[in-house]
Amino acid sequence: MAISNPNIALITGATAGIGEAVARRFAERGLKLILVGRRIDRLRSLAESLQTECHVLQLDICEREEVRRKFCAIPEEFSQIDVLVNNAGLALGMESSAESDLDDWDRMIDTNIKGLIYCARSILPGMVSRDRGHIINIGSIAGSYPYPGGNVYGGTKAFVHQFSLNLRADLLGTQVKVSCIEPGATKTEFLSVRFKGDVDKAENMLKGVNPMSPNDVAEVVCFVATAPKNVNINHLELMPVSQAFGPFAFARNSTG
Repeated sequence: MAISNPNIALITGATAGIGEAVARRFAERGLKLILVGRRIDRLRSLAESLQTECHVLQLDICEREEVRRKFCAIPEEFSQIDVLVNNAGLALGMESSAESDLDDWDRMIDTNIKGLIYCARSILPGMVSRDRGHIINIGSIAGSYPYPGGNVYGGTKAFVHQFSLNLRADLLGTQVKVSCIEPGATKTEFLSVRFKGDVDKAENMLKGVNPMSPNDVAEVVCFVATAPKNVNINHLELMPVSQAFGPFAFARNSTG
């Protein structure tokens, strides 16, 4: 099914994982792409592999002024962005709150919250003025279901969920859509980043799980982007069949 109306999509975190998979799905459907990420070599390699027009944008979305400046400098032929996929994000560490590294907390807040809103705020005025567009924010089930060690990461993804709903409230009366897609266990670089390069620890987290692939999530993003013109999918949560909601946690033999 072709995406009706949208012609240009901007994807953050396009260098790997879900972002790269979404870029490939959108390219297959004929969209022109703006590929955003920090690793310029990967962006260029991805752009060269796609059968569509691409503009690569090396960018740290955490830098507010850099986002504003580089988005303003997007070439005219790519400037009327129809779809923003706010995909860039990360988790760092799984220590308890009392033991976590504050630098890790800051980086998650800067990327998952600040970077996401900088991109949305930069692109929204154009969408509103054209009275069309779609912001698709990639959240996480961690924003709804807490787990030990999820502390600030889960908090940032809860923000993504609520921010998406509040954007929809602000945009009532326009034709601009907002969706929040919240994946569960997905096999990407995510866990190796979370464990700071400890591949064994990352592999053990998903051992025997049969997690989702980036392509699985990209198919869902495309489904949301291809919804009928008068339909807004507010929030969509997905997990591998082997995953479910966290069980109750008990501290055995506790007193009080």
